[in-house]
Amino acid sequence: MYDELTAVDIKKMEEEIRYRQEELGPVLLAEMKRTREFGDLSENAEYKEAKREKRRNEGRIRYLQNMIRTANVIDVEQKADCVSLFDWVTVYNEERGQEKKIQIVTTLRQDALKGFVSKESPLGIAVMGAKVGDRVTVQVNETRSYIVEIRKIEKGTDNEDLPISGY
Repeated sequence: MYDELTAVDIKKMEEEIRYRQEELGPVLLAEMKRTREFGDLSENAEYKEAKREKRRNEGRIRYLQNMIRTANVIDVEQKADCVSLFDWVTVYNEERGQEKKIQIVTTLRQDALKGFVSKESPLGIAVMGAKVGDRVTVQVNETRSYIVEIRKIEKGTDNEDLPISGY
């Protein structure tokens, strides 16, 4: 399965790769060389941590490069009265009696704790294409679902300030 990403997602990943290769990479390599001089590598915790951080950086670079290589780049299609990608949506959870404002984003920029919900998540799938007043079922898994009502839609854009997810 290919991730559906926008041109802004690709740009942000390329910027992070460039930063990690050109700025962070040399710093981590220098730290690894510095801590190597502390002596016996089998008991050198600082060296092991520096090596771990260098590998973590290289792993993140590979992950981002793979995401770019396999991405399905999409255009953001805004529909006037329906929930679309990057829209702010106020939903009412009938079961909990709670209202929540979320923004529908690509998987790469999701952060549910901050209200950024992936269009590929159960909630994102349920609200995409819905209109104000619609009641939609959010299918969490085979046995768990809940209903939300779309209370408000505020049109959004592919905001470059919205960061991509780390790990």
